[in-house]
Amino acid sequence: MKLRALSAAVAAFVVLSAGAVALDLELSPYKVVNGLSGKLRSVGSDTMHHEMELWAEGFQSIYPDVSIELVGKGSNTAPPALLSGESQLGPMSRQMNPDEIGAFQAKYGYKPTAVLVAIDALAIYVHKDNPLQCINMEQIERVFAADPKSGGGKSILTWGELGLTGEWAAKPIALQSRNALSGTYKYFKQHALAGADFKDTVHMQVGSEAVVSEVTKDKYAMGYSGIGYKTAGVRAVPLSSGKSCYEASFDNTYSRKYPLARGLFIYLLKDPKKPIDTLSGEFVKYVLSRDGQTQAKKGGYYPITRNIREHELTRLGLLASAN
Repeated sequence: MKLRALSAAVAAFVVLSAGAVALDLELSPYKVVNGLSGKLRSVGSDTMHHEMELWAEGFQSIYPDVSIELVGKGSNTAPPALLSGESQLGPMSRQMNPDEIGAFQAKYGYKPTAVLVAIDALAIYVHKDNPLQCINMEQIERVFAADPKSGGGKSILTWGELGLTGEWAAKPIALQSRNALSGTYKYFKQHALAGADFKDTVHMQVGSEAVVSEVTKDKYAMGYSGIGYKTAGVRAVPLSSGKSCYEASFDNTYSRKYPLARGLFIYLLKDPKKPIDTLSGEFVKYVLSRDGQTQAKKGGYYPITRNIREHELTRLGLLASAN
């Protein structure tokens, strides 16, 4: 993946998460300002909705005169809401595509700004009693894709084809997925299915929590969702893109040994010739502070490093006021 093809935020994750770079997680605490009030509206990712709730609650506990409305129906809803002025914040679990960015450039003359706010491992979930120890990326494609390019185009339909024996061998794999409004759906389709369509038998769910819930209820189910939605009723299966299998741990996600590591973003409308609006700027500073990243860990995601924080705040012209 060429660096020039990435957004500045994604480039920061790729460069600063390299295995040779020490992960400095000593972030500065949030600096409170006086007299902050107003309204923020956030429209976008369902994957990030719980996290946005935690950030909003923390921010409003500091600033009781600020109101924040959150709508989390999928990453696809973020670009149009920002474009129309319906929201100031657009959380997304994927990058905007060229058509979405082009619409902003056509209207405003500049691109939207993506801020990297947390790191996620997109987990492959099975029931807690499922004995599957590892699954590789080729197998994932053959399980979920209607016409897989891997494995000679042969689909995997049963648990026995993944190596399970006994009562599991002949059981069909019941597939759970996010729906097409979801950034997680698009990310999975691109990175796990090589762009292929899903099987017709896949059950599409409106939310990340719903995917995990269905896997919890069905012993023979498999689904995918952010690591922040892991519960006691499911297992996140270690993944392999080569010879070794890796759990969705902090270290494996940051080193990108875990194949489905991704950034989580909040998109903003910021004219590069003007400062960011005060309310949005303070919210971003809170999210990228020690306080906000403690909330990211509480929500089950992985925090950003100090280098990433400083990189993002510098791009937004906020570093001096945040330290």
